[in-house]
Amino acid sequence: MRSVDDSDFGVTWLMSTFHQDWTHNGPTAAEAVGYHFWDGLDPESVVEVRRDAALLLRLPSATIEVLWLAGTETAVPFFSGGRTGVTSGTGWMQTLTGLCDTWLSRHAGVEVAAAVPAEWDGVELADTVLAEISAADFLPDEVGRALTECVRRCTPDLAFRLLLRAMEEIGSTSGARLSPEHYARLTALGSELRYGEFVVPQVQHLVA
Repeated sequence: MRSVDDSDFGVTWLMSTFHQDWTHNGPTAAEAVGYHFWDGLDPESVVEVRRDAALLLRLPSATIEVLWLAGTETAVPFFSGGRTGVTSGTGWMQTLTGLCDTWLSRHAGVEVAAAVPAEWDGVELADTVLAEISAADFLPDEVGRALTECVRRCTPDLAFRLLLRAMEEIGSTSGARLSPEHYARLTALGSELRYGEFVVPQVQHLVA
């Protein structure tokens, strides 16, 4: 199990908190993250956010921006500076790693796993994840290209979770529907990646 409650984890968990009302949690994006990084948070949750952010730094800034915007629901332009205080994808991932490091330094007495076990990276499932990215034909082409790049330069695990976030946000907005067979494939892939029971079901409401 990768999260204490079987829910989403890492950067994709954090993305789900950036909805229309995210500013209730802080005047800037960094302060909103700080709200969710409360002292009682499970340390491994912070480690997993940091790990995802570090992986995303392998991508060009513009690609990070496409992935973040595809999986969030913010009313304000996120990378325009202004209210968010964020001006680039690379800068935002660097901010997240810094916030994680600060939190972890305050909780130095807590034993934390150094990294997520390698078998969860899903390297052997890369082709399957790429096929599911292609199958989500309601996603804009630039999102599909960014997810494909994430599979190849980050990990299939991270790319699949980002795919689910994009399907949730874009699918809900566009009225897209998934067939039961399509959803069954996503569920099977989630099982192979050892996800908790609430990760893939975030898109279950799209099933026709």
